[in-house]
Amino acid sequence: MAKEHTLTNRKKTLFFSFYFNPNQFTFDRFIQIMLISTAELDAILNDPDVIIADTRSFKEYSEGHVPGSVHLDLFAFHWIDTTEKGIENFNNQAQNLLSFLGVTPEKKVIFYDSVSGMLAARGVWMLMYFSHENVSMLDGGMTKWKKENLPLETKPNGFKPSNFSGKINQNIISGFEYVRDNLNNLKILDVRSSGEYDGSTIRAAQSGHIPNSVNIDWNQNITKDGTFKNDDELSKIYDIPKDTEIVTYCQGAYRAANTFLVLKKLGFQNVRVYLGSWGEWGNKLELAVEK
Repeated sequence: MAKEHTLTNRKKTLFFSFYFNPNQFTFDRFIQIMLISTAELDAILNDPDVIIADTRSFKEYSEGHVPGSVHLDLFAFHWIDTTEKGIENFNNQAQNLLSFLGVTPEKKVIFYDSVSGMLAARGVWMLMYFSHENVSMLDGGMTKWKKENLPLETKPNGFKPSNFSGKINQNIISGFEYVRDNLNNLKILDVRSSGEYDGSTIRAAQSGHIPNSVNIDWNQNITKDGTFKNDDELSKIYDIPKDTEIVTYCQGAYRAANTFLVLKKLGFQNVRVYLGSWGEWGNKLELAVEK
């Protein structure tokens, strides 16, 4: 069995300060509530302690959304600077965004996408990063919701802002320095398309992939009906020792967040999302790449 990688046997790069109380967040508890079914969501639509965030485009939201849901454009909150100052700014802006959403400790927050997709996953990962335990993704998203003829509305819903702070969890995020300094110690999963991985699709100053990374397209996580594949199917895709330290990345840490959730669903304990992903790495000409 592979040796467990911890921060004690890693080259440490202090790229920002963390404020994390491990007693505030347990992944075992999170795994139990990470996914919510359409029937479960339908049963709590009128609960005042539930926030439902539609992460699709505003056009899609306007054409019909889950009753009571607000529209949250997470693509606009794209971040490719993981320097110390960059992460500090990300923390501040993320807190502002989650305050605008109205998150408070007692709220259950549910994100949904067209399917069990990358945008909803990004929302879930962000709240995990701030140690908000009561967060879920609607499994199957709007595709499954509509297929089951569940209620829709077209009127927009307003936000009820809060003063969110949260406690940062350093164990599920990575910056470029941590990846660079530990290339030979990490299992790096490139969850982009094969064309982005091999360099035939160019989306940055450099093409290709992070050295030693392995390509597993995030689309393999999803069934034809838009739900996550079951654990047996996913375990065959991610046939990796559970004690391996894994970093996921894509172009902007959206697809990477989806694979992060899948790995947590499978019981992997030591998984990080490289926040800057290829949007940062591929544009830093001093960083090594492979094709």
